[in-house]
Amino acid sequence: MARISGIDLPKGKRIDVALAYIYGIGKFLSEKILTDLNIPFNTRVKDITETQANQINTYIASNSIKVEGDLRREVQQNIRRLIDIGSYRGYRHKRNLPVHGQRTKTNARTRRGKRKTVGAAKAVKKPAAAPAAAAK
Repeated sequence: MARISGIDLPKGKRIDVALAYIYGIGKFLSEKILTDLNIPFNTRVKDITETQANQINTYIASNSIKVEGDLRREVQQNIRRLIDIGSYRGYRHKRNLPVHGQRTKTNARTRRGKRKTVGAAKAVKKPAAAPAAAAK
């Protein structure tokens, strides 16, 4: 099993597809890495040698490609900065609304979450109190 940038890549996948499982590496960058290292695209992850995995790791480190934790941290810091300076985009992030101008009257369910009905719900009836015990 190949472990690259702290991620266990799926064994049965081709290496060009499996590298895209790493946050920050997409199809284009995956193909660029493999081309520069002369690793065939159709090689399966289970067939990758230890030296090839090390080559990929050193390539990512030497070319200062931000992946996984570093990249996630940078993205979170950028969002936090937008919120702190009070920009419109920061406001939208804080309110969990679409940031890039999409409509919200309809759609935007992914960002806004499951529908919450307002005002049309019927009041829940309380169960009747049990009759008092008969006096003796």
